[in-house]
Amino acid sequence: MSILAWIEDQRKLKLLNAPKYNHPASDGSQGLWTRCDNCGVILYIKHLKENQRVCFGCGYHLQMNSQERIENLIDIGTWRSLDETLSPCDPLEFKDQKNYTERLKEAQERTGLQDAVQTGTGLLDGIPVAIGIMDFNFMGGSMGSVVGEKITRLIEYATQEGLTLILICASGGARMQEGIFSLMQMAKISAALQVYQSSANLLYISILTSPTTGGVTASFAMLGDLIIAEPKALIGFAGRRVIEQTLQEQLPEDFQTAEYLLHHGLLDLIVPRSFLKQALSETITLYKDAPFKKIGFIPYGIQKNISFITEEKLRRKWKEWSQDLFKKDKFEIVPFQNDHQKIINSEFVYREILLSFKNIFNIFSENFLKNLDSDLFNKAIFLANQEKIEWRAFYTDKNGNLKSNFLENLVTKSFLNEKLKYQIKK
Repeated sequence: MSILAWIEDQRKLKLLNAPKYNHPASDGSQGLWTRCDNCGVILYIKHLKENQRVCFGCGYHLQMNSQERIENLIDIGTWRSLDETLSPCDPLEFKDQKNYTERLKEAQERTGLQDAVQTGTGLLDGIPVAIGIMDFNFMGGSMGSVVGEKITRLIEYATQEGLTLILICASGGARMQEGIFSLMQMAKISAALQVYQSSANLLYISILTSPTTGGVTASFAMLGDLIIAEPKALIGFAGRRVIEQTLQEQLPEDFQTAEYLLHHGLLDLIVPRSFLKQALSETITLYKDAPFKKIGFIPYGIQKNISFITEEKLRRKWKEWSQDLFKKDKFEIVPFQNDHQKIINSEFVYREILLSFKNIFNIFSENFLKNLDSDLFNKAIFLANQEKIEWRAFYTDKNGNLKSNFLENLVTKSFLNEKLKYQIKK
C-alpha cells in the first residue's frame, strides 16, 4: 500500500468515526414557521394547521399526518382504532447504512405510530365508515407487511359489518427493507378488495394525496369504485427521470399530476381538502339512496382469535352487564332498526342481533346465564383464544342452486325468533 493510499484510508476512517450532527426537523412538526413547497412563501404553522395545511399564497396542499386527517374527516369522539398495537419485525435482518430495526424505532419515536398507516372506524357526518389513513412521515409511507395486514383486516372488517371503505393513500411504494414480503401485500389487499367489491357489493372510495407512487399505486390505490385526488398531487408508478431515460423523450411539465391523470381518465374527481368531508358525505348518501341496488353476500369468512385488548374489553363489558342483569326482570333488545315490523322473519333480524354484542347477551341471559356456572365466560374466552371460526354463508344443493338455510333456520324456526316476536309485539 502506498503512503497516499494509507493517508486516504485514514481520512475516510476519521470521517466515519466522527460524531454525527443531528439536523433539526424540517417537516414543520417543530418550530413556528415553515415554507410552502410550491411558491416558497413563509407560513405560520399554527394558522397553517387551522387552514388544513393549505398554503395561503398559492393554495398548494402541503403534507398532512394521519392524525390531522382523522381530526378533519371523522366526527369528534367517534374514532375507534383497529389493530393499533400491530408492530413490524425484521424478517430479512436488513441493513444498509443503519439496521432496519433502528430505522423503525426512530420512525416510531418521531411519529408516535407503530407503522405507516392508521386504520379504524368512525362517523363521517353521522355515517359509519371504515377508514385507513397512510402517514408519509413514517418511512415515506412505505408499504410493509404490517401496513398490508392492517389494511387487509380493515377491508375484511368492513365486509363483515357492511361499512363503506375509505383509504387515504400517501406512500412512496413498497418497503424495500422487507423485500418480497412487502410485494406480497399488493396481492393480499387486492384479493380482500375483490370480495368486498364484487361479492359484498360495497362502496370503496380511494383518496390519492401527494405523493402516491410505486406499489401502492399499482394495487389498492387505483382499485376504488370512486378515485378522488387532491389538487396537484403527485401520482405515478415509476419516477419521472426513469421514464424519461427509458423512453428517451421529454415528458410534459404536468406529467404525473392529479390534473394530468384526470384529463386522461385515471381519476374521477379532484376535490380540494376543505371540501373533502362534505364531498364524501354527499357521495355516500347518494350511493345509499340509489335505486336498482344489487344485494351482495359474503362467500366465506374467518373469525380470528381474539387479542389481549379485545379480551380485556369483553371482560369489562361482561362484568358491567352482569351487574345490571340481576336488576332487570326481563331482557331488552337494543334497537338497531326503527321499524321492527318490517324485519320480522327476515335475515335482517339475524343481522340486528349480531351487530350488537349486548343484544346477544340480553337475549340468552334470561334462560341460560343465571343457571350456568360462574366460569362460563372464562371457558368462552379460552375457546375463542384456541380456535378459529370459519363459515360459508351459502352452499350449493344437488341442483346447483345457492342456499342459505342457516339464516332461515336461525330466524324462522328457532326459539330466538319467537322471543323476538314476543318482545316486539309487546
